[in-house]
Amino acid sequence: MRFMTSLRFIDVVAREGSIRKAADKLAITSTALNRRILQIEEEIGQPLFERLPGGVRLNTAGEIFLQHIRSQFADLARVQSQIADLSGIRRGHVRIASGADALRRFLPEAIATYRGAHPAVSFDLARCYGEEAEARLFSLDADIALIFAPIRAAHVHVAATLRQQIHCVMPAGHRLAGRDTIRIRDLSGERVVLPTAQSGVRQLLDTAFLRRSVEPDVILESDSFEFMQNFLHFEPALFFQIPIAINAGRAVGGADAADFDERLVSRPVDMADVAAGTLHICHLKGRVLPVAAAKFLDDIITGLRGRYSDEVDQ
Repeated sequence: MRFMTSLRFIDVVAREGSIRKAADKLAITSTALNRRILQIEEEIGQPLFERLPGGVRLNTAGEIFLQHIRSQFADLARVQSQIADLSGIRRGHVRIASGADALRRFLPEAIATYRGAHPAVSFDLARCYGEEAEARLFSLDADIALIFAPIRAAHVHVAATLRQQIHCVMPAGHRLAGRDTIRIRDLSGERVVLPTAQSGVRQLLDTAFLRRSVEPDVILESDSFEFMQNFLHFEPALFFQIPIAINAGRAVGGADAADFDERLVSRPVDMADVAAGTLHICHLKGRVLPVAAAKFLDDIITGLRGRYSDEVDQ
């Protein structure tokens, strides 16, 4: 909408940190863009950006105004989604922030299923963890977040939680593959591949290693599930995941193979050693989501309840 154009300019400049880069992205001249920004600053009565040698940066007034802009865009998207629903054709754009765990198997299936019923809805997914995902909710860069870590911010509303036990993934011929469960002491000296420090899985494992005084042989760290999975085809090692990232259609039992790759198996890690973690499905507290996002949120909670039953709380 035309009346939102100038506000969008401010948002793009803030994201790019440069008037020249923002102008390139908006396909206008940097002189024209700078003039529009100066006009807005004059109307507000305050500068919004600090002009720096290498670009621009929001000042305090700019941060307040940018939050207002993003709230306006979010409200407009919600109204447009409601109006579209009146025609019986659900439209909208859903933005999701999620760790690699849910992005690996669960969300692709959930989105494809939802779009099968509502093909006019589009999606944007960002891989991020913990506080970054919470920040995306606050800045309105995400409608929904799936966070496998404790929630730290008061502005986050948790719509549902899913309890997930840590699993150890290994080649089918590994010496530990015959176990029903894995104990932390079994990992002493074993070659392991660990997710990076931002991952909730890694945080649970680090606590367990420290508490049990176990030192596995950490040969690499990665935030890519695909990389860790493929690495095990070339060097026998262990890595760790939660069931939502391993199995597309069912919860993992004690002796199940990992259904994503017949050459690998997954075994639950004894919860006496590593506590189960919690996947939080959440959105910004007090925000009325656009129809498409609200319905998708309901769908994924329903899907998780059908898949994991008693492990889901609302």
